[in-house]
Amino acid sequence: MALTATEIGSVVHELAAALADGWIQKISQPLPDQLIFEIRVPGHTRRLLCSLRDETARLHLVDQQLPNPPSPPSFCQLLRARIQGARIDAIRHMPGDRIVRLDLTSRDGPVSLIAELFSRNADLLFLDAEGRAIATVRRNKDRLGLLYQPPPAAPVRASSHDVRVPEPETHQPAAHHPFPLSAGLEACYREREAELSHQAQVRARESGLRKLLKKLLRRAAALRHDLEQAARYELYARYGELLKANLGLLKKGQSSVAVVDYYDEQLPELTIPLDPTKGPQANMDAYFAKYRKFVSAQKEISPRLARVETEIQQTQEELDKIQQGTWQAPPADGRRRGPATPAGRRTREAKEQSRGPFRRFVSSDGHLILVGRNARENDDLTFGLAKSEDLWLHARGTPGSHVVVRLDKGTDPPPETIRDAATLALLYSDLKKSGKGDVIYTRRKWVKKAKGQAPGAVTVTQEKSLYVTLDKPRLEALKSRSAQ
Repeated sequence: MALTATEIGSVVHELAAALADGWIQKISQPLPDQLIFEIRVPGHTRRLLCSLRDETARLHLVDQQLPNPPSPPSFCQLLRARIQGARIDAIRHMPGDRIVRLDLTSRDGPVSLIAELFSRNADLLFLDAEGRAIATVRRNKDRLGLLYQPPPAAPVRASSHDVRVPEPETHQPAAHHPFPLSAGLEACYREREAELSHQAQVRARESGLRKLLKKLLRRAAALRHDLEQAARYELYARYGELLKANLGLLKKGQSSVAVVDYYDEQLPELTIPLDPTKGPQANMDAYFAKYRKFVSAQKEISPRLARVETEIQQTQEELDKIQQGTWQAPPADGRRRGPATPAGRRTREAKEQSRGPFRRFVSSDGHLILVGRNARENDDLTFGLAKSEDLWLHARGTPGSHVVVRLDKGTDPPPETIRDAATLALLYSDLKKSGKGDVIYTRRKWVKKAKGQAPGAVTVTQEKSLYVTLDKPRLEALKSRSAQ
């Protein structure tokens, strides 16, 4: 169902008139291979869809708004940081090929988007002012940093599966539309895209629920083990009372003592183990202390176990709905029909939006940077929100904010992102007055709480150091991309 180069050229001709004098006011990525640009033109707001899915790659205007994931993918975050607010200078089609170029003027100067709308391996590339690839939807590392060169043209074979751009006279809904080619394409793909979007949401939700279920089962098993361990101390209150009644018989150095168990109607003789290094009073106190531990465990662990078991049941029920095909995604406005997650648990992404209030910035590479405002917020950011593989930074040897860069698992932070985050760590520290100093950075997993110290105090291992000066242009760029 791929469009031909000629058909793409016809659509681009329509888009050039529709998007003239426009600027990008919003960017979303409903699916991994689909982006929507909300473009404001004089008197109107229009949505430009760029689909990069095999066999259905295309570019056209849409009226329908598709549901978004709770957290935007990294490519979408980068575009929001770099081209949100950019002016559209030109949209051009490369004759004879399925490539469309969108030239923009952003806050940082001229940039471009290249849409390669091939039937296989379609991609969207973000180019800098020199025409070098900064990022691609497909995360094609081989093309990053290189001047853009279109792939070699391959012969296009028409097939019975090729879709043709609907003609206004043969497609009545599009005939009276101001942009008939886009309207016809949207009508052709609407049902299929909605189905694919729903399937993607189902897969993502199922994957998240299965991970959550494994985590909950492990937590429940650990809590049951703790209860079983504590249950050994249940009889220790009786031991303490019996030792209390027979303190006169005890001497230091005894390993056991035989007493009459007056709690039992048969009054049997009971042998109680003793610690020979402790005196009579200390042995008695030890048994009472262990019994108090049992009572405390029952009081704290049992309700937690009950809550976890409820979450397990609700998670399994939602998984069953997915298996039965009855699961429904939350409404597009973000309000759920029921609990967001089992037992009202919010997703990690929702927590990130609501917890804080941390200072929030976006690096030049599109990574979210979080900065604590005070000691307690530092503690909450580092040990409550940050993941083990996130990057953690702090000004060396001086009070200051904890800084965390959110990273996908298995990825390394780009050098410019490290320098952006280090600049913020210096800015929000006592080194701000001097405007220069060392900043340490490491993975969050190598940061530990300092025992017995105030909130925010930490010990750090395997850190690296970076000498930073307060670069005003860098700070202004970070503040302009502030996610506050």
